[in-house]
Amino acid sequence: MAIQKRQRRIFSAEFKLEAVRRMQERRASGVSLNQVARELGVVPDVLRSWARQAEARAGAAPHDVFPGQGRLPTEQEALRQLQRENARLQQENAFLKKAAAYFAKESR
Repeated sequence: MAIQKRQRRIFSAEFKLEAVRRMQERRASGVSLNQVARELGVVPDVLRSWARQAEARAGAAPHDVFPGQGRLPTEQEALRQLQRENARLQQENAFLKKAAAYFAKESR
């Protein structure tokens, strides 16, 4: 019996904002978060996360509230990429120093 891997769904920024707005309306009328999430076809934790993001960036345009397609905002992604590159370059530099020391010792 093979287990099928669930494909990750991608939601637009507009859908996320509408889902948060709908959640707030339905919660105000006494409907549970779980019920609202079921109606929208998402997991309650995801809906809760979207609400936190929208609250933190209130007043921003939809694509500024939810940049990209579920990925990190561009500044954070760029920072992580630079940190990875920096770590790789430091490893290469350390290797080259060791190699230079080895060959300098051999030539004596």
